[in-house]
Amino acid sequence: MSTYVYGITAASHPSLPEGMGGVGDPSRPVRILREGDLAAVVSDAPDGLRPKRRELLAHQNVLSEIGAAGCVLPMRFGSVAPDDDSVTGVLAERAEHYRERLRALDDRVEYNIKANHVEEAVLHHVMAGNPEIRALAEANRRSGGGGYEDKIRLGEMVAAAVKAKESEDGAALESALEGAADAVSVGPESTGWLANVSYLVNRATAEDFLAAVERVRKDMPHLEVRLNGPLPPYSFVEPGPAEPAGTAAGGADTGTR
Repeated sequence: MSTYVYGITAASHPSLPEGMGGVGDPSRPVRILREGDLAAVVSDAPDGLRPKRRELLAHQNVLSEIGAAGCVLPMRFGSVAPDDDSVTGVLAERAEHYRERLRALDDRVEYNIKANHVEEAVLHHVMAGNPEIRALAEANRRSGGGGYEDKIRLGEMVAAAVKAKESEDGAALESALEGAADAVSVGPESTGWLANVSYLVNRATAEDFLAAVERVRKDMPHLEVRLNGPLPPYSFVEPGPAEPAGTAAGGADTGTR
């Protein structure tokens, strides 16, 4: 039976509630594997596990229960090792890294920010800030819409200006929030958002971070800003070393955002 890994904690972490279930149907009992001063929260891995809503929520619920009692390094959904010995072997192999991450992430949570332009508002910004675009748009209007080449040229100019505005606003949003966070992790560009950024925030100063988000919304009304959190610090588990042997462990999005 392979072993499903939810997260890594200190061995001194408080015990889980008795009878707690995890992924699978029926849900597999969650248990603790200890190796030195580290522990892994695991269960037996069900066959044919798929990222369905029920399973994603089960994974998230286990992490939420663990995280409520202390620091946990969350693993991505679907992290499976061949057996229990493989898990404890990884704990021993990468003990220094996991200890460092537990210290760095103690009492911290992740907030994910995604942002996109409000289409009409950003077009207004682009037109207001670019005299050449305004002049061509007015010339086309006066000539009954303009010729084919003029329309193409105007469209290309607007698209380029919007793209430049996306880069500008993404950098401005990141800069406005990074001072209220302990660390920043920028998501991949190919997400369909002009900004997809995760922030590591101390629980004690979370209200300051949330206030900074509200200031961004007020100061940049042409942006649609989506906030998700607090979350386990998925994006800050594995900043350096390669993934451990024999497991898919590592911080990542579980698909529940």
